[in-house]
Amino acid sequence: MSGRIVQISISRGGVPKTAVAQARVTPVGLEGDAHRNTEHHGGAERAVCLYAMEAITSLRAEGHAIEPGTIGENVTVEGLDWSAVAPECHLLLGDTVLLQITRYTSPCMNIMRAFKGGDFTRVSQKRHPGWSRVYARVLVPGRIRQGDPARLLDEVETAEVTAAASR
Repeated sequence: MSGRIVQISISRGGVPKTAVAQARVTPVGLEGDAHRNTEHHGGAERAVCLYAMEAITSLRAEGHAIEPGTIGENVTVEGLDWSAVAPECHLLLGDTVLLQITRYTSPCMNIMRAFKGGDFTRVSQKRHPGWSRVYARVLVPGRIRQGDPARLLDEVETAEVTAAASR
């Protein structure tokens, strides 16, 4: 299934993250992106945080003050079946960046300003399945740009991308 990158977001630590036109994705995240709390954010297993533009649009329709990057995601995508973006699946961003989803994120109080009544649990996978952001590890680093394709890969496609990267 194919979609596209709507926004790439980074910050010096904390939220909101601000838009950049492109970024280099490394094994520990996007260059220029930092985390204030490294116990809960960042590292190889939480290198990239992703979210769906469709979820953001629906949350805005509910009255939440959410925009791409306001709840800490690095990459906002659209056009993917977000219910299929789950731990262990693989995403290809642009032509080369291969990610493996590692887990759903746990929302924290730092994002409460984006939610009506401060209800940041609105994006909790436990309370509202299908509305969570996801974390990913970087299997193949590279550069991504706003507007680049985003594709959910099957096992064969993942193997092909991995093989091509090792050449």
